[in-house]
Amino acid sequence: MPLDQPDDYPEEKEMSFLDHLEELRWHIVKSVAAILLMMIVSFFFTQWIFHNIVFAPTRIDFPTFQLLCKLGEATGAEEALCAKPFPFKVQSRFMTGQFTMQLTTAFVLGFVLAFPYVFWQIWSFIKPGLRLKEKNSSRGAVFAVSSLFITGVLFGYFVMCPLAIWFLSTYSISPVISNEFDITSVVSTMVALVFGSGLLFQLPVVVYFLTKIGMITPQFMRKNRKYALVGILVLGAIVTPPDPLSQSLISLPLYLLYEVSIFISAGVVRRKEKEEAAAAQF
Repeated sequence: MPLDQPDDYPEEKEMSFLDHLEELRWHIVKSVAAILLMMIVSFFFTQWIFHNIVFAPTRIDFPTFQLLCKLGEATGAEEALCAKPFPFKVQSRFMTGQFTMQLTTAFVLGFVLAFPYVFWQIWSFIKPGLRLKEKNSSRGAVFAVSSLFITGVLFGYFVMCPLAIWFLSTYSISPVISNEFDITSVVSTMVALVFGSGLLFQLPVVVYFLTKIGMITPQFMRKNRKYALVGILVLGAIVTPPDPLSQSLISLPLYLLYEVSIFISAGVVRRKEKEEAAAAQF
């Protein structure tokens, strides 16, 4: 059992440093095997994946654009919210470009699909080293982290990617310039937005553990709320078309995530104060 602490579990045998490394090695092997398995499956369905997943946000029949257009028709803002066919072409300028993108896309999808199992393997290595109190306070960590990551990935794919593609593909500084994007640029931009969103949605978990160890407090987060709001609005302005609704689709969920993190931090502090008060009575 890795990182065990004999004062909490006196019946367990203490492991040496090499034993811990061996245990860690097997967790890594299992995680890599899961990613490779999902990667191989994705690799053989590349044509379907590129047409129905990767390039789907570049077409105006994508669900996000359809919903925006319906909203525009209902509010009389069709001109602003109904996307027109995007004036750009995707090309591969390198001999190995398409094969490289096939491998990259297969790896990204493999990692996303295997993420819950990968994190479970990581947590299985860390958890035995925690004390009983720490285990109880971190119960449900695998579910919370996996759920937030998948939610963030879906938010990045269905909200951030299509709006960013809409804005960047229609942005023009001169009619002389035509947009012909390399496939590497398109895929890397989408991966950055999707993965960045998945990591960004881990904010409540990060805040929870940082509050547990006393590095941040809800008072600190409330005090710096205005700076967080400015950063969120700047991010929304960068990756979306210049209209308030599109920017709100990015900014509001991220701001709500920040407020939820404050609520979680306050809950951790209240629980800690109750435990300290109960301990002081004995």
